[in-house]
Amino acid sequence: MSGESGQPEAGPSHAGLDWPNPERNRAGVPGGVIRRAGAQGPRSWIQKVLEQIMDSPRQCVTPSEVVPVTVLAVQRYLLEDEPRDTVPKPPLYCYDVTISDGVYQEKCYLDPSLNSLVYQNILKVGIQMRISRVSCLYNEKRIGQGILCIDNVHCGETSDSISLETPFRNRAHQQKPERPLRGGKSHYLALWNNEDPYGDIWLTDKQPEEHNFSDTKIISLSHLEMTWTNRRNFPALLVRILHKSKLRYYGKPDKKMIEPYQTFLEVADSSGTVSVIMWNALCPEWYKSLRVGLVLLLQDYSVKKSYPFRIQPVPVDPQIKLISTMEICLNLRDPPTNIIIIPEKQVKPEWRLPKLNHRFTTRSELDDMPENCICDVIGLLVFVGRVQRSKKKENREDFWSYRWIHIADGTSEQPFIVELFSTSQPEIFENIYPMAYFVCTQLKVVRNDNQVPKLLYLTTTNESGVFITGHRGQPYTYDAKVKNFIQWIRTKSDSGEQKNMVIGGYYPYPPVPETFSKYSSSIKVESLLTAISEVRKEIEDLQYREQKRIAIQGIITAIKYIPHSSATESASASETLRNANRPSTSQAARVEIQERNGKRHQDDEPVNSQYFQTTSTNLSLSNKIRILQGPHANPVAVPQPGASVQTKGIKPGMPSIFNRRANTNASLQGKARKTISDRWESQLWREKKFGLIDHLHYSHVYPESIPRKFMFEHRKFLSEQYNSQPAKYVPPEGRPPKLDDFKSARSLGHFEVTILGLNHEIAIDVAFLPMYCPEDIRTSQIDTLLTSMNYSCAYPQDTTGNDRLPGPRAVAGDIIKAATELDRVHIVGILDICNLGNNKVEVYLHKIYSPENTS
Repeated sequence: MSGESGQPEAGPSHAGLDWPNPERNRAGVPGGVIRRAGAQGPRSWIQKVLEQIMDSPRQCVTPSEVVPVTVLAVQRYLLEDEPRDTVPKPPLYCYDVTISDGVYQEKCYLDPSLNSLVYQNILKVGIQMRISRVSCLYNEKRIGQGILCIDNVHCGETSDSISLETPFRNRAHQQKPERPLRGGKSHYLALWNNEDPYGDIWLTDKQPEEHNFSDTKIISLSHLEMTWTNRRNFPALLVRILHKSKLRYYGKPDKKMIEPYQTFLEVADSSGTVSVIMWNALCPEWYKSLRVGLVLLLQDYSVKKSYPFRIQPVPVDPQIKLISTMEICLNLRDPPTNIIIIPEKQVKPEWRLPKLNHRFTTRSELDDMPENCICDVIGLLVFVGRVQRSKKKENREDFWSYRWIHIADGTSEQPFIVELFSTSQPEIFENIYPMAYFVCTQLKVVRNDNQVPKLLYLTTTNESGVFITGHRGQPYTYDAKVKNFIQWIRTKSDSGEQKNMVIGGYYPYPPVPETFSKYSSSIKVESLLTAISEVRKEIEDLQYREQKRIAIQGIITAIKYIPHSSATESASASETLRNANRPSTSQAARVEIQERNGKRHQDDEPVNSQYFQTTSTNLSLSNKIRILQGPHANPVAVPQPGASVQTKGIKPGMPSIFNRRANTNASLQGKARKTISDRWESQLWREKKFGLIDHLHYSHVYPESIPRKFMFEHRKFLSEQYNSQPAKYVPPEGRPPKLDDFKSARSLGHFEVTILGLNHEIAIDVAFLPMYCPEDIRTSQIDTLLTSMNYSCAYPQDTTGNDRLPGPRAVAGDIIKAATELDRVHIVGILDICNLGNNKVEVYLHKIYSPENTS
């Protein structure tokens, strides 16, 4: 295990293992690129390119033949400053790309100018790629060694058949542990964040071992606190781990640490609890083997004054003294720490080590818990959202990974809504799915009872841990609330519960407040409003799986209903890009032209005719209903977004969002049922749509954004679809299904909403996805656009007697009709921008603020 010194040579520098394929050994090179292939065996394109570089007077060439190669791995690492650098530069993450030409594999360095292809998940594992320009970067400290660099590429589609059996041409590329091609770092980072341990340097085999304490001098934490400033040598500590933090990577280009990691352990004995910091190379060696509850014997550690601004987690036992004046430091050297895991059977009662004390909270108790309170939860996963990313404040290249989940525990009709950030447990974070029993510790309560809808959810902390398998034997299994949950689970029927399980899709949470002033005070950004002319740049700056919320001003000028169908979901990314580059002609205008020619747009074809058999969709624009009423907004009382297993509808008698609408003739709703319109555009739009200087088309909804009903037998496939792209290619098991084969958990479809800028020069098409299930319609209260934005349901209920309820298109007609009330009204729209990678970007209309509630 490498430590803080003894930098490895830049580039591959070791001979590695024996060549696995003797007949190809003549072309194999132990550590370089400058050898000619023998005449035997199939010709390798990689080898031919290297020979071209050898014969070229320059170090970069355009291959005489460009053939597709397969991408097998995309791996990230931090490149430190070069010796000639005088001014430290911001972090520069580099990528090594492993390719295969069918004869050999080769690990290549990706030129940083192409990093954006990885940021957008265009260059990813499993695709066919054509390399049109390459160069060679030599290691000047070694004879005949160099790195093949990719300077220009064209990324293609996913390959149907990929073999992992081809050997590496350069044997050094297959050595273990894997080493980046450039720089002095000994390891790769996780592809999409810095918190997750990645690669083969992270050991997992540390086992408890019995220790003879007869010759071991042990000091208590309280005694150490009083005497550490006067000591040079410290006796051993015998402690239990109460909390374990996620990893912190603090690597920077100007730091020469090979493994710059840090993690905190909160440990305790009978006299107190203290923070222990594990540094650098000890983290890869020990992090994955340490878990909460283990007893450790720590020897040869160091002690220093504690960092004054770090907040320690809440003590497990309030009776134990919290020692905050000092910290214990564990290093590979200075001094070299000795860590021993003591088996639980050797722990003696007279040591009086504290027991773990969990704070399990039921969903019924959560409603009364104060903000920032810390709790643990156990429950059944009923919704697992897709992995998303958000930028860290301090650096544009660093991201948090997170996903939203719902947990039911049987004590309430409402689930726990949890914002689950990566907890440095990728083996769990990437493999959670509905129907699993889930435990999450050290969650913090987030709530705001002064906004509508009320905000209440849980979010992970630095010390949170998750458990999804191996519950047997865990200390929490003896907790009374855990036993109650297990008893509730035994009463449930798997077949009955599975139909309500949902996975993936766009999830609009947390909801924004009911007024713009409250929204303004709840966010921390330099500029509250984004000019509509700046939206394109905001979209282009997003990276893969990044989701961002912005506010724009404009006028809703058109709205169109798109029924849910596999045909509308599977439009290609290239079509969206073509639409984005078109001039100002809108999709609504194209629909109008088609209708005049007697044609029907394919998006209007219903996928399920039983819902729409009585609905005519060939209405001309002149027959569409437009209600030119100004909005008089009063906030409507609505249930909290984030659905429950047994979703309750809006209660009858609640006020409409528009007073004038509430006072109109009640027969209007009946008439709307008879004459249903699936699109509307204003006179203003007819006048302005052909004279725009820019029209952004981002209303398409891709299959990845449709929440799917979960099927347990396909849990692996579904989990992979909503996880982040892996760093290494993993061959599928058998013939994988398609995402469109799985039933949507949303039956209403979506809307394309056109927002015209206040200056009438730029417009943007965005998607609006109201959450819908038949039970919602029983109250007939979702009849305005603003109301439906405040009401969401992630768990569609299968109800009987659906023929007595209005179908999705009838509800769509109500929502479109409500949108017409905003004709020529200046609104503030809250938009969610989502980058799905591979040139797929969606923009969702999350909330509308009309003039009455923007103050």
